[in-house]
Amino acid sequence: MPIAVTPLLFESTIKSLPLLGRGKVRDIYAVGEDKLLIVTTDRLSAFDVILPDPIPGKGSVLTAVAGFWFGKLAHVIPNQLTGIDPETVVADAAEKDQVRGRALVVKRLKPLPIEAVARGYLIGSGWKDYQATGAVCGIALPPGLQQAQQLPEPIFTPATKAEMGDHDENIDYATVEKLIGAELAKTVKDTTLRLYREAAAFARVRGIIIADTKFEFGQDEAGRLYLIDEVLTPDSSRFWPADRYKLGISPPSFDKQFVRDYLETLDWNKQTPGPRLPAEIIAKTAANYHEALTRLTGIQAG
Repeated sequence: MPIAVTPLLFESTIKSLPLLGRGKVRDIYAVGEDKLLIVTTDRLSAFDVILPDPIPGKGSVLTAVAGFWFGKLAHVIPNQLTGIDPETVVADAAEKDQVRGRALVVKRLKPLPIEAVARGYLIGSGWKDYQATGAVCGIALPPGLQQAQQLPEPIFTPATKAEMGDHDENIDYATVEKLIGAELAKTVKDTTLRLYREAAAFARVRGIIIADTKFEFGQDEAGRLYLIDEVLTPDSSRFWPADRYKLGISPPSFDKQFVRDYLETLDWNKQTPGPRLPAEIIAKTAANYHEALTRLTGIQAG
């Protein structure tokens, strides 16, 4: 069954609910004291800069992919979903159009101050770290590994959560323990690696290698841990087509690496404002997101 075609949305304007903030992609509104409305727009960020051109269908694809994984991994850890239809918490037809197919009503939880990153392959900042130190986030790895090589075992490589416009910084496990305590750090690490292993095995059968991904966790007032934010989407993960994977290069991907590679060819200082994207780059990026959705879930873009 195809997902609904959603109107292009760069920024939501929900007037019937208090706006709490706008991230790189998501706009967050309060629904009473204990819930949030999260609207996933079609914005695209690269190098921590929001680009001026939205990607058609991106918000609905991310919402569908995240919803799929929330359901598939619910046996591992509870998640933020409430099951409430977003259209029931906004006021009128114009607002319903903005949330249809791209929004979630979620529990209002206290986010942990870290990004929980799992890596199964040596790429990106992990590859740069390894080249310089022979380790990733303080985790020593065997010598002689190549770019994009699968690691002997998936590793937990956490990062700080940066403010808008800043870059996340990789941190070691000892720093995580200082930030959230040893017991919770162990639970987050173990849960992150289990989620990654289960998702990676599922995706591999469908022709996708999940090279790495980041999770976010939150707690309720009783201290119970939940999976929050987005889960295993093309924005939060590195998805490679298995049939085009090759050692020693940065493989093609279904995520926004395609846009990053294009931006690297420009004379741009990676500061705001971001450059406009050509129509063919926008179309190819949209196609990458849609293909990831279809391969993983079987859902067709409408």
